[in-house]
Formats: sequence, C-alpha cells, structure tokens
Amino acid sequence: MPRVKPNAFTRWFGRTVLRLGGWRVVGQIPDEPRLVVIAAPHSSNWDGFWGLAAKIAMGVEIRVLGKAQLFWWPLAPLLRSLGVIPLDRSSPQGTVGQAVELLRNTERMWYTIAPEGTRKPVKEWKGGFLKIARLAEVPIMPAYFHYPDKVIGLGPLFHTTGDDAADMAAIRRWYLPWQGKNRGTA
Repeated sequence: MPRVKPNAFTRWFGRTVLRLGGWRVVGQIPDEPRLVVIAAPHSSNWDGFWGLAAKIAMGVEIRVLGKAQLFWWPLAPLLRSLGVIPLDRSSPQGTVGQAVELLRNTERMWYTIAPEGTRKPVKEWKGGFLKIARLAEVPIMPAYFHYPDKVIGLGPLFHTTGDDAADMAAIRRWYLPWQGKNRGTA
C-alpha cells in the first residue's frame, strides 16, 4: 500500500488529534497498491479534518483532486504535501479521465472521492468513482464517518462488475447504517 515516509511525530499527532476528539478508526487497511477510496456520508467540512487526522495517524498516502485555482503560493506547497493533486477542469479528459490516468500511471496510489459530490443532501450519488475504478482496473474501498459513535470505518474491498446500476445499489446498501454529522446516506 502507499505509505508516507515514516515519521513518528506526525503519526503521533494524527492519533492524538483523533483521541482528543474522541474518534477511532476501525477496519482493516488492505495491502493494495492502487485503489479508489470512497468516503461517505460527506455532510460537513469536519469530515475533511477527521479524515486528514486518520490519514496521518495511519501513515497512508491518500490522494485527492483539488481545483487547480487553489494552487497558488503559499497554499500550493501545503496542498501538495497533504496529497492534493491539481485538477484541470478545462481538460478534455474531465475529472474521471484525469483520475484514471493518474491511477494507471502510478505504481502506488490511493485516490479518494466523496461519491455524493457535495456536503448537501443528494438523492443520487455521482457514478464517477465506479467509472474510475472500472477503467483503472482497481478495487473500491468504502470508508465511512459515523458521527454518533465517532468512528471512521474502513470497509471490505468492492470490485466492479461492469453493471454500474447494480454496483451503485450494492454500495449504497452497504452505507445505510452510517450517520454523518448532518445526515445519513439514504
């Protein structure tokens, strides 16, 4: 799996932030070099804070795409150090194409995305994560925030079948028990 350079202080810091907030991480970290991580329910900006603390505590290198407009000095070096990759929204490949290319051309990369695409309640999840996983030929690891118990959970790997509607339904069913800060995933 993609690991950051060993740094006892940063791992201690991530664990301390989680502990002080009352959070814990549950589930198995798979030994997969490349995969798509989906994180839901995404209902608050706090999700990013707790997710970053978990990432640091686990020592796992996880990447996300961010708007290219955010990459100006002095913010750009900080974003890159946190695993954010600039997204060119004007690219003819689109977000899915850029993510697929990154996964295919990188030996080790965990790419994270919020399937809802926003913190607001949505009826339908965006299917981009399924396309990315299928086209890059990598599994999906579902991760969740369950605010009532202050748990960040890692689920079992999911392999796409080629039937996006059935895959989406199966993944959505798996997420039903989890409750975000402001809502669930149903």
